Amino acid sequence: MAKKFTTLGINYGGHDTSAVLMRGGQLIAACEQERYSLDKHSRRFPMDAIDDCLNIGEIVINEVNEIAFAFQPTYHIQEAYLRRALDDPEAIGVLLQDVDRIRENFYVEETIRKHTNFEGDINFYKHHLCHLASAWYPSGFSESLVISYDGIGEVESGLMAIGRNGELSVVHNGCRHPDSLGLLYSAITAYLGWRHHCDEGIVMGLATYGDPYRKIPDDCRTYYEVFEEILEETGRYDYRINRDWIEYHRVRDKWISDKFISVFGPKRQPDTKPTQHHMDIAAALQMRLEAVVLNQLGHARNEFGVPRICLAGGVALNCSLNGKIERSKLFDEIFVQPASGDAGVALGACYLANRIKDQSFSPKKSHNFYLGSIFEDKEVRDALDSRGLTPKFVENIYHTTAQKLADGKIIGWFQGQAEFGPRALGNRSILTRPYPSHMKDYLNDRVKYREAFRPFAPAVLYEHMNHYFEIQQETPHMLIASLATPLAREKIPATVHVDNSCRVQSVQRKNNSRFYDLLHAFNELTDCPVLLNTSFNVKGQPIVNSPEQAIDCFLATNIDCLVIENYVIDKD
Repeated sequence: MAKKFTTLGINYGGHDTSAVLMRGGQLIAACEQERYSLDKHSRRFPMDAIDDCLNIGEIVINEVNEIAFAFQPTYHIQEAYLRRALDDPEAIGVLLQDVDRIRENFYVEETIRKHTNFEGDINFYKHHLCHLASAWYPSGFSESLVISYDGIGEVESGLMAIGRNGELSVVHNGCRHPDSLGLLYSAITAYLGWRHHCDEGIVMGLATYGDPYRKIPDDCRTYYEVFEEILEETGRYDYRINRDWIEYHRVRDKWISDKFISVFGPKRQPDTKPTQHHMDIAAALQMRLEAVVLNQLGHARNEFGVPRICLAGGVALNCSLNGKIERSKLFDEIFVQPASGDAGVALGACYLANRIKDQSFSPKKSHNFYLGSIFEDKEVRDALDSRGLTPKFVENIYHTTAQKLADGKIIGWFQGQAEFGPRALGNRSILTRPYPSHMKDYLNDRVKYREAFRPFAPAVLYEHMNHYFEIQQETPHMLIASLATPLAREKIPATVHVDNSCRVQSVQRKNNSRFYDLLHAFNELTDCPVLLNTSFNVKGQPIVNSPEQAIDCFLATNIDCLVIENYVIDKD
């Protein structure tokens, strides 16, 4: 029997390095390097992620037919440096400043072979095409508008295509650096005192507390009016970042201009509390992003007439924006790839490689993104023994855990394979009951050690979703913010944000049977089909990946109870 075509996708050269293994067009494993090296948004070569993918797939490296690399280095050097230097004399200085990075990109194939000892074919795929493929092929949509928005790929900051007949046809090449929705959001994140390419989600949460129509102190304009100047729409699908307000295109690590400082004041220091002024800036940024994207999508819906949409790229992790898209009713259904950031391009590279290999390859619904590390029972027991813990083995783990949750306990829940992407979807989660409202503050104070204004997500049994949330489609990956119903505000207030939104995760048995059974057991005890679900980590750390990491997080925080598979350890 002929062996199935096996592809190893790799993302390397920027942040969120990762690896994905695909065999015969089926996803086998998807792993992020940060979970192993414990440096969030890791830039390291993803050798640990590669090794785990091969381990999960039970193969060795030279049984792989192709390494699909999610970046085209030659195209990047030509477009981002050489062509730009011909048009802009200042860009020559940038080229010289980045000469080591250029050399590293040019010789990346040698780097891959050195780390992996791989002897087969290595092919290179454009960054944003990988984003598009990563969203469309697992969506299950036979026809779809497919869009990527992020910081920067080789030189583009986005791409728009139509997916039809198994093929992605680009209909708009997107904008180019420095015109970038993702980089603008990162620039404001840095100005507001958080880490760019890491903490943009914090700014999204902060935005709900602001008023974009408030007047700027000592200025006649509103916050939103200035952001209309900063981010200008120049066509149906084109926009421009006004160079007067930014510096990231000219000066490394100087994100915003002196003019921005003169209008909005000095950058917030990380150890200070955000003020209303900072909240209003975040609100204006978020509103402007939503306005530009929704205008583009409205034009695309009218021009192309395609009823469904797939989203990828780092901006697609903005669940508030996704919620506005869902509520706009522009599309019958949206699908957001759960690893929409750069980790996900390794997935897209695999899909593109398979499409080239097999022209009949087409989208197939595949919403299972529990594709990371998995551990045998002996490994779990050895990890517990190594920490001197004596767990209790429980047959009916769902009822036991549900009772603890009903009693108000904070549970570390570690089950099966790790999720791919930045959201904990019920396998590497910290769980509590979603009431009373101060449960959110209790969890922040005792475990997460993060900003009090950041929301927590509700995980809900799918069949009860519409009773609690105003959303008309499944949302298994916690990437669409929907509005809470009166029932939700009454019964699960700890998961309802200040703007009445909830970042919902709908749970079906077919997607995650163990998490579904836990929610079902909790509902039987409490008449509440919702749990508060947040990632199993503390601020600044990646989601736990191994039993050892889970145990260490449990011991270092005020989590009340750790449940690893069917083993239970109580702090008591």
